[in-house]
Amino acid sequence: MNVKTVLILLVLALATIFALVCVLLTRGRAPSTCQHQPPEQEDSDDGQSLVFADLTPEEMAQVVRYLQGNLGVQLVDASRAKPSDNCIASVDLQVPAKAEVLQFLDGGGPRPPREALAVLYFGNQPDPNVTEYVVGPLPTPVYHRDVTVQKYGGKVPYHRRPVTGKEYVDINALIQRELRKAPRFLAACCESDGTDLAILTTAPRGFKSGDRATWFVLFHSVSGSGYFLSPVGLEVLVDHRDLQVSRWQLRQVFYNGEYFASMGDLEDMFVADLLEVIRIEKPQAEAVLGSMRPRHLPGSPGPLQYEPHGPRYSIRDNRVTFQGWSITFGMNPNSGPRLFDIRYRGERIVYELSLQEALALYGSNCPGGMLTRYLDGSFGIGRFAYELVRGLDCPYTATYVDRHYLAESETPRTNQNSLCIFEHDAALPLRRHFSDLQSLYYGGLRKNTLVIRAISTLINYDYIWDFMFHSSGAMEVRVHATGYISSSFLHGQGTDYGNRVGPHTLGTMHLHHIHYKVDLDVDGQLNSLETQDMGYELVKEPWGMQHTIERPYLRRKRLEREDEAAFPLNTPMPRYLSFAGPNPNKWGHPRSYRIQITSFAGEHLPASSRMERSISWGRYQLAVTRRKEEEPTSTSIYNQNDPWTPTVAFADFINNETITNEDLVAWISVGFLHVPHAEDVPNTVTVGNGVGFFLRPYNYFNEDPSVDSPDSIYFSSEQDAGACGANPLACLAPASACVPHLPPFRYGGFLNL
Repeated sequence: MNVKTVLILLVLALATIFALVCVLLTRGRAPSTCQHQPPEQEDSDDGQSLVFADLTPEEMAQVVRYLQGNLGVQLVDASRAKPSDNCIASVDLQVPAKAEVLQFLDGGGPRPPREALAVLYFGNQPDPNVTEYVVGPLPTPVYHRDVTVQKYGGKVPYHRRPVTGKEYVDINALIQRELRKAPRFLAACCESDGTDLAILTTAPRGFKSGDRATWFVLFHSVSGSGYFLSPVGLEVLVDHRDLQVSRWQLRQVFYNGEYFASMGDLEDMFVADLLEVIRIEKPQAEAVLGSMRPRHLPGSPGPLQYEPHGPRYSIRDNRVTFQGWSITFGMNPNSGPRLFDIRYRGERIVYELSLQEALALYGSNCPGGMLTRYLDGSFGIGRFAYELVRGLDCPYTATYVDRHYLAESETPRTNQNSLCIFEHDAALPLRRHFSDLQSLYYGGLRKNTLVIRAISTLINYDYIWDFMFHSSGAMEVRVHATGYISSSFLHGQGTDYGNRVGPHTLGTMHLHHIHYKVDLDVDGQLNSLETQDMGYELVKEPWGMQHTIERPYLRRKRLEREDEAAFPLNTPMPRYLSFAGPNPNKWGHPRSYRIQITSFAGEHLPASSRMERSISWGRYQLAVTRRKEEEPTSTSIYNQNDPWTPTVAFADFINNETITNEDLVAWISVGFLHVPHAEDVPNTVTVGNGVGFFLRPYNYFNEDPSVDSPDSIYFSSEQDAGACGANPLACLAPASACVPHLPPFRYGGFLNL
């Protein structure tokens, strides 16, 4: 054997050994079927969705620098600005006009200029006011124009501005100074010197335009637990209208059913033994009412949902695609989540789907509770959508997206991981049938849904905002309420306004009403509104004419004007109500999308109320109006602090214009009455506290579009249902080995408060 042969044999031996080692090392690993399979690329928009993109931190900073250098007035950072200063209150995207956007998206027109909307408080002027500027073009602004008069018909009075964090700080300092005037009373009633009491705002702030006097409710505060369930019975009224903080005054005091002119008067009554004092011990952390600390050691983990081959959706910039769906998403710092250009199979169905407002209206026999009508958009529904907790707020393997905002500061802030996107297996068939007649077979499809979710914490309540997209072409919008109930001190006939949920705690009744804007473009921009419902007709049976039949029949109607299409809250409305396009489907019916509402709303504020116009959107469970660029929102952040002269009154949108073959908008209200009870402690649960609506195809297609889903299952009695080739469910065993590598749990939600 020569040397060459030996070398060849040696090389072959080494190769064999290497191959065996590779086999041994890979034994037990997941098979190649576990490799990530990117979703099929849907139609590329070439960055078109960026026309709706929220501002980047860099763009916000550029707007701030431009305003500082071009307004000719001194601007103080809003985080430390006094009412008598000028400051930038917020900067957000100025959404371009719909006509410009559609010309760009559909008509090959130019990209609309990218602009920002800046809200400024001008307190250091002879005529203090709120002014809104459009600033552009971004990223390097060179112009600004005042749009306040164009939007609102005049300057916005200064008293309508939302309360800033700095204003609350100064109010709290005033309250602390006043509390020091009643040391013996506080020690007796609350085991406190006042510094450890939590102070909760109410709203609105008075009874007429120009008022800025707020009742503040005091609670025992225990670290690590919500204070909302521990009122001490003390509430104070602070007048903070004056632009000079030194002139603010405490106007009135409430304690245990009685009213006093000042904390000094309250102290004098206590010292004279003329005051009934309810002595409340300071709660301990381990026994405080409403503690969310676990009471047992962790058990075994619950079920974990994961994608064996990675996500089946795709996210690029502000656009997500999934099995025919394409959705552009964003977040308004005031009004919250907003979606644009929602398409299915390449056809636009919704131009805009956005949250407008969340109202919480309370009842109580304490002044703070009986006055409260929170309009959460004024506080910041989007701004207070904080980081989501991986594995609880959303599935562990969901995709998490950061959101940026600029409010009450010259520096942009980031709520990281504050929006999540995931595919959800509802563990329910979307459709199925087991055939036991004639032929034997089973056919079905799992209900898998794409979900876009954010959660806003607005003082005590947490709202879970869901936007869901089904393979049937349906959209589902849903909101759940959880978090802490608000409460009052239990005294007198308190249970006329709620239930007792603690030793001295009244869970106060309230209603949650939520408003949405839905700009549907069904088979084009020009739509009509059609209704269908049922009736019974009495007929003789035609084959004998001897007996009568109560035969259901279909009542069809096309609504012609806005007044017909405004359906008052809690009154019957047609069971089928659809936006109809101009063209028929294969079977001759107008291609339509149906609006189906699920709501348990409370009673709307009486029309006689002087503040009712500020929430007049709540009059209607559904109102359909002609779309107008000058009616972009149903409310305003300025309505909270001047509901008596609302900056935007939705009722004015309804003026009986024709709605046949027009660009239409559906304004939808959902909500529920909440009477707190013992089981709302420590927190209100989401079970039974969810409302929303569906947008469902109604003759839009020629058949259910989910028949094209690759997830469909079908097998007959003549097939081996256990064979992978006949039944995809039989192929799951290999996929079960594809457990993903979970990222480590991290949470930074406390870092950006």
